Amino acid sequence: MTKILTGGVGKTEVAGTVTRLGLEGLEISVSNDMDAAMKLRNGQADYYLGTCHTGAGASLGILVGLLGSPLCHTFGRSVPTEEQVAALVADGKKVFGFAIDQIDVLAPLMARALAARG
Repeated sequence: MTKILTGGVGKTEVAGTVTRLGLEGLEISVSNDMDAAMKLRNGQADYYLGTCHTGAGASLGILVGLLGSPLCHTFGRSVPTEEQVAALVADGKKVFGFAIDQIDVLAPLMARALAARG
């Protein structure tokens, strides 16, 4: 089971969007950045999806500070392809940030990539 935590201003919306997809093998929980960092460090979660208004900083600030930038990626205002997301996940990224106005596009894209990675 792949455990995904959500955080930031759109954390509930991200969790709802992913849950409605009905993908097998994913467990999604609403969290906050500090708890998520600790759970990721301790192996109690696998991934974090953070949202803020720009998708560039506040969505991941604490996680970058506590886990290091090599595990984190922010999409900012860009919308990646499925291939780009798969490449980031394959590269070991576990923490992703994006803008709240892109939840309807990026949350499903991320969920499918993480479910496929299983």
